[in-house]
Amino acid sequence: MKDVDHYAKIIWDYMLLHHKLEKVDAIFALGSTDLRTPKRAAELYHQGFAPYVICSGGVGKIKDFDLSEAEKFRDILVRKGVPEDKIILEKKASNTGENITFTKELLKNLNFDFNSFILVQKPYMERRTYATFKKQWPEPRIFVTSPAISYEDYSQDRSFKEKFTNLMVGDLQRIVEYPKLGFQIEQDVPDEVLDAWQKLVDMGYTKYFLK
Repeated sequence: MKDVDHYAKIIWDYMLLHHKLEKVDAIFALGSTDLRTPKRAAELYHQGFAPYVICSGGVGKIKDFDLSEAEKFRDILVRKGVPEDKIILEKKASNTGENITFTKELLKNLNFDFNSFILVQKPYMERRTYATFKKQWPEPRIFVTSPAISYEDYSQDRSFKEKFTNLMVGDLQRIVEYPKLGFQIEQDVPDEVLDAWQKLVDMGYTKYFLK
């Protein structure tokens, strides 16, 4: 596993954008099963970065009393002291592109004219989220952040490490391939990162490869 950690951390570090955050119109938490994301969004709200929090995400493959990811996020935000009337829910999205396009349409229908966002996502999905947003909705000013956690702490559980290493390998493939399909903007991927990716591919971390 030592070699896996070495190569996976190279990709992990590349995925983090380290944006310096500024005040925006809304904090935008993209749904997933990682409940550290809404906790990070609550922190940002209480730090005064935005007056609203958007939660986007439908009912995932792992159902939890049929709550959508957006609703699960909302419940955590409320427990963390975010007023419910400051939370906007988009409950249908099933992927990052839909998080963005469905939320854009929802805000239009609600007559919210938001022009800047802090996107809150899992650490290893920062870069892909940025690339997707800039392609699907290029006009707003955006920053991307994630829960402050190290690769070592994030990957302590062996079975979870196996899953998210596969996910990172799949995400990096999408960062390379999706611009050709019009889903994301192009981004420079250093040779060191591509080499680490190929090493993990050769080790069999291809569960979430494009079909």
